[in-house]
Amino acid sequence: MTTPHNSPDPSDPRTGATGSSATPPASPASPQNSRRESPPGNPAPRTRRSRFSGRQRAVLAGGGVIVAALVAGAVTVAVNSGGADSTAAEPTLASGSTGAAGSSGFDISSRNAAERPRTDAVPDAVEQLRASGFTPVNPGKLTVASNLGAAPLGILAEDDNTTPLGSEVDFAQLIADGLGLELNLVPVSWADWPLGVSSGKYDLVTSNVTVTEERLDIFDIATYRQDLLGFYVKSGSELDDGRQITDSGGISGLTIAVGSGTNQEEVLLRWNEELKSDGRPEAHLVYYDDTAAAQLALASGRIDATFGPNAQGAYSSSNTGETVLAGIVPGGWPRSADIGAATKKGNGLIEPVATVLRAAQSDANGNPYRKILDRWGLANEAVSEVNVNPPGLPRTA
Repeated sequence: MTTPHNSPDPSDPRTGATGSSATPPASPASPQNSRRESPPGNPAPRTRRSRFSGRQRAVLAGGGVIVAALVAGAVTVAVNSGGADSTAAEPTLASGSTGAAGSSGFDISSRNAAERPRTDAVPDAVEQLRASGFTPVNPGKLTVASNLGAAPLGILAEDDNTTPLGSEVDFAQLIADGLGLELNLVPVSWADWPLGVSSGKYDLVTSNVTVTEERLDIFDIATYRQDLLGFYVKSGSELDDGRQITDSGGISGLTIAVGSGTNQEEVLLRWNEELKSDGRPEAHLVYYDDTAAAQLALASGRIDATFGPNAQGAYSSSNTGETVLAGIVPGGWPRSADIGAATKKGNGLIEPVATVLRAAQSDANGNPYRKILDRWGLANEAVSEVNVNPPGLPRTA
């Protein structure tokens, strides 16, 4: 799916339309699939054109993921937060085990519902929620928007194409549990969540949302993961030599697949500016409609590397063995960046959410926070402290 030049600004409640909670789109869109695929065998050099308006790019950039070809058909998901009999399932990451996805140990079938880390209601958070005056969209439920476009962040189970899986789904469930509410998870496209949350259609979003100053104008955000970006190259290729790409010199002359309108694109654009000023060859940036297309291009040698959220790249590398990590940089390079749960600014929900997340980090409570990250292979993205509305990535020009 491509995004037209005149598409409405999803951050502006006056324009556009959100994805319906009853019938979400069959192929959730994200900023990374906003370009048309380059002709086979000849990826086009990057040109400075965007299908997003300035404000739309600012709100959407950061946290977007390449949409994998794993989502098909419309689905409405209501997840019971009452305990182990939850109707939604989650995979586990068991070191050394063989799951449905192969020797990596990731099981992306619906049978692992019982393995999702859960928590009891957190009394302090429940009292904060009561005192805040916040009213859920649906009484007794926490309605959470999430993009189910790429593992390990959010996908549909491979055996029923209905059950939501992923780290972001786990965090949505954890928050609902801690607030004493039932989780109503609504799959949405990446481009639709800003309007849906800011207009009050959804209570919260957990979908790899990076904290930026533009977003803090519109949303309150409680952090729970570090934003890390990863370069991945073909296993056994000339670039699979133990290199670690951490600056502009590492991308000189390479052809790299990246998502349009994302933080990672901004990193590469800045590095290309450095290369140009130094008289060195710039990287060619190319855009594909989904993860599968980019991976095929990498396997065939049409591109040298992919650059995107490290969580997604690490999952793919672990599952297939066809790619290898060639460098990690902070999502807000050169600054660090965090990912968080976002809600409409000033609605009273964010402090109770933060209280739940902090309680979940306690060993006294079994540390379900750490369990979520561990089972999805995201331990290196843990935050030492949950913060509300910390300084975000700087505004774009």
